[in-house]
Amino acid sequence: MEQKQRRTFYERFVKRFLDVVLSLLALILLSPLLLIIAILSKIFIRGKVIYAQARPGKNGKIFKLYKFRSMNDKRGASGALLPDSQRITKFGKILRRLSLDELPQLFNILRGDMSIVGPRPRLVSDMIFYDKDVLPGYRVRPGLTGLDQVSGGRSQSTWETIFQKNLEYQQKITFWGDVKIIFMTIGVLFKNDSAASGAGQTQRDYYYDNYLLRTHRITQEQYEMGHVRAAELIAQKGVVAYQPDLHYREPENKAIETDKVSVA
Repeated sequence: MEQKQRRTFYERFVKRFLDVVLSLLALILLSPLLLIIAILSKIFIRGKVIYAQARPGKNGKIFKLYKFRSMNDKRGASGALLPDSQRITKFGKILRRLSLDELPQLFNILRGDMSIVGPRPRLVSDMIFYDKDVLPGYRVRPGLTGLDQVSGGRSQSTWETIFQKNLEYQQKITFWGDVKIIFMTIGVLFKNDSAASGAGQTQRDYYYDNYLLRTHRITQEQYEMGHVRAAELIAQKGVVAYQPDLHYREPENKAIETDKVSVA
């Protein structure tokens, strides 16, 4: 039987209050910047200024995460959208590098979908493959920034390290711990490296499901099944939970099957 996690006084009574106050204050102070970004987005990217994407939140409950658009809607001859690397605009790259595309998430914080500090919200099609030992790190509200982010989570860390950092954060959430992460985030933003450049600059597979497929931890059938199930959960506004049949297979099983074929 799983032992119930003991929550700190700060997590239970103070953290949400600070999220509301600080996100509201930030929205008021940054409103001129938000307006400027919205106008420039209309000029350089066109179309909708903000896009909403389904992400798993606290305890896996799906919510709509808001971001400033950084890509256009260009399509190929077949009518399908071009790859992300071909659709991201120069203005969009600037937004990503400075993390300005994340600012609309202040509305998510105000609504209670997110917190200022917490594990970064991942894609539904990624989290649906998470192991039951990993999911506890995502029981709390996802954050605008988090321990995984300031530990190289956007470009340097492995998936295993990201999971470890999120579990470490979830086990003891404190005021000074959050303050430290916020100041570390400021330091990361001022670094002139690829940490904030997005998927194109990461040194690991940007999507966890692709990583599992590439390393033969799941089959092509499991990969496709997971995507179908993720789409269903998004449509139903459901809850992402552990999926035993999508759990990666053990390499030993593959070796045993190979031995059987050789003997035959």
